[in-house]
Amino acid sequence: MTDILQTPAASPETKGRSLFQLAAIRFRRNRAAMAGCVMLVLIALFSFVGPLLSPHSYDQVFPSYVSIGPSLEPRPDVSTLQGVMEGVATRARVTLEEFVVEGGTFSATVTSDEPIDPRATRYFDRTNEFEDTQVVATEDDGRTLKVEGRVDREYFPFGTDQNGRDLLVRVMLGGQISIAVGLLASLVSLGIGVVYGATSGYIGGRIDNVMMRLVEILYSLPFVFLVVVLVVFFGRSFILIFLVIGAVEWLDMARIVRGQTLALKRREFVGAAQALGLSDWQIIRRHIIPNTIGPVIVFVTVVVPKVILLESFLSFLGLGVQAPLTSWGALISEGANNIQSAPWLLIFPAIFFVMTLFSLNFVGDGLRDALDPKDR
Repeated sequence: MTDILQTPAASPETKGRSLFQLAAIRFRRNRAAMAGCVMLVLIALFSFVGPLLSPHSYDQVFPSYVSIGPSLEPRPDVSTLQGVMEGVATRARVTLEEFVVEGGTFSATVTSDEPIDPRATRYFDRTNEFEDTQVVATEDDGRTLKVEGRVDREYFPFGTDQNGRDLLVRVMLGGQISIAVGLLASLVSLGIGVVYGATSGYIGGRIDNVMMRLVEILYSLPFVFLVVVLVVFFGRSFILIFLVIGAVEWLDMARIVRGQTLALKRREFVGAAQALGLSDWQIIRRHIIPNTIGPVIVFVTVVVPKVILLESFLSFLGLGVQAPLTSWGALISEGANNIQSAPWLLIFPAIFFVMTLFSLNFVGDGLRDALDPKDR
C-alpha cells in the first residue's frame, strides 16, 4: 500500500504595509481630524467655487440696499415699492398717477404739464428695484406715459455692508484671500526653513553657530514695525503680505528642522551614505530632508492658522489688502466697528474664520498622532 503524500496548501501571501499606509489608517480613525478635513473642503468650495455661482460680484454696489440685515426673502419688499416709485417720479420731474405690481412685473402711469421725453424711463432702471422699463402707451400729446417693466428681485442671505455690497460674496472673497495667504506664506516658510535648518544642523560647527545667530537676530526684529516699513515703501498688496509673513515664519521652521537634523545625522543610514561617497548636499537632499517630513507636515498645519491670524491682525490694523479686495480679518475689523448697528457684519466672517482655525487644529492633531513614531 502506497502512502500518498499530501503537500499542505500554500498560505496566502501576506502583504506588508508601509509606514505611510499605517499612518493613513490611524489618521482615518481619528474622527475629529476627518471632520476637520471635511470642513476644510467645504469651506474651500464655499470660498473658491461660490463666487462663480453667485449672481453678484464682490465689488457690486446696491445703493437701495445699504446695511440691510440677513434674510432669505427676496428684496425689495412689495410694501416699499410705492415709495421707491414716487422717488423715481420726483427725480424724473413727473407726477405718478397710478402704480400696480403684479408678480414680478409692474405698470405705472406718469403725467406732466409738458410732453414727457421717453428717455425718462432711464430713471426707473437706475434703481435696484426696477429693470427693463419700456413705454407701452402715450396719451395727451405725450403728457401721459404708461410704462411697464420688471421688478428686480435680489437675495442677500448674509445681508449687505455699509456700501450696499453683498456680504455673502464678500465673505467668499475674504476666504480666498485668507486661505491663499495662509497656504502661500506657509509654503514660503516651508521652503526656506527646511533647507536652512537641514543645512545648519547637518554641517554643524561654526557655520551652524553663525546661521543660528542670524536666526536669533531676525527674531529680535519687531514684526509689525517691519510690515509698516515695507507697506510705506511698496504699498499694500497681496504679494507683499504673504512674502512678509513667510519671511518671518520660516524662523520657527528652521529651528525645528535643525533639531530633527541633529538627531538624524548620527543615524546609521547617514554613515552608510557618507561611506558611499555622497556629498553633503546629496545626503541632505536624499536622506535628511525626507526623514523630517513627518514633523514638518504637522508643523505646517500649525503655521497655516497662525499665518491666517497674522494676516487678519494686519488687516485689522489697516495694513492688509487694498479695497475693494478684502479678507476675513478686514471684514471682522469692519464688523467690530459696526457691531451695534449691524452685528451681522461681524458674525458671518467670524464664524468662517473660527471654523477654519478649529479644523486646521484638528487636522494637525490627527497628523501628529498618526505620524508619531511611538505608535508605529
